[in-house]
Order: sequence, then C-alpha cells, then structure tokens
Amino acid sequence: MAAPRSKTVVIGVTGSIACYKACEVVSALRKLPGAEVRVVMTRDATRFVSPMTFQTLSGHPVYHDLFDAPEEWDLLHTSLAAAAAVVAICPATMNILGKLAHGLCDDLVTGVVFATKAPVLLVPAMHREMYAHPTTRRNLAALKQCGYECVGPVHGALACGVVGMGHMAEPETVVQAIRRTLAR
Repeated sequence: MAAPRSKTVVIGVTGSIACYKACEVVSALRKLPGAEVRVVMTRDATRFVSPMTFQTLSGHPVYHDLFDAPEEWDLLHTSLAAAAAVVAICPATMNILGKLAHGLCDDLVTGVVFATKAPVLLVPAMHREMYAHPTTRRNLAALKQCGYECVGPVHGALACGVVGMGHMAEPETVVQAIRRTLAR
C-alpha cells in the first residue's frame, strides 16, 4: 500500500527509552513515496535521542520548544498541526497520555496535538505497572472517546528487565498503522 502523495506525518517523541524505536519509524516513513516527516520532541525526549538524529533521519529541522526558530515568524504548533495528515505520538508515555487526557498544553508536542484536525495515533510505552495503573486506563479510555487511536502496547521485554504489557509496538507495526491512516 503506497502512501498518498504529499502527506505530512508529524511524529511527537516523548521522554522514554523507547524513543530509539521512533528513529526507525521516522526512517521508514521517509522512504514512503510522497511522505514528509516532521518531528517534534519534548525536552525529556532530547535526553534519550538528540534532535540532530531525528533531523538527519527526517531531512527537516526538529523542534522541541514552542519558541524555537525565533528568526522566523511561525507559530510552530499551529503550522505543524495544519500541515499534518496524521500525528503520531511515538512513544506515548504515561505523562503525555495524562496531559492529553486532561487538556494540559505546556509543550510543543501537546500544542500540535490540540491544534490539529488530523487523526492522532498514540503509541504507548511504559513500565507494566504504569500501564496497568487505573489512571492510565482512564486516560486511555478518555483519549479513545476523543477519537485518538492506540497502536499497542504489546507484551514484551521492558527496559527495566521485566517482561510485561507496556512494550512499545514494533516500528513496522507503527508504520503500517500510519500508512492505513494516510490511506483513509
């Protein structure tokens, strides 16, 4: 299934060890015909993977602050949101799920999500107890009611050495979900 021409995919990367998998997602998406990939990061995500890595993989500047690029007049959250054919938060931490479920908009990633009319895909990744926590369950239910879709998580090895539900879906699965969304 080929991606439609000139479709912009905005990937929001949040602070989880799983953000190394977002590198694979961005790399694979960039190979789709007609797809443009834009990456926005939370400040915590930049502690795991550098913006330069995503800039190299996407071929575009990477932003992690609402006030990046002061030499240009551009409200990044609204311009990225308007350009998006799909927004995917990959990985989606417990923190970002809580912010989105409760309307908290304090960074570029949440700003893009709240400003877009594009479909939003959430790719949860967190420790199994965090994923099983009643707060996370409520937040996910609320976000699904808002029309957001989830890709994963899956049962697998977690960074802390335990096995359980909370492992981020594999990059190929995430890319396929994005492709299906673009094809709609």
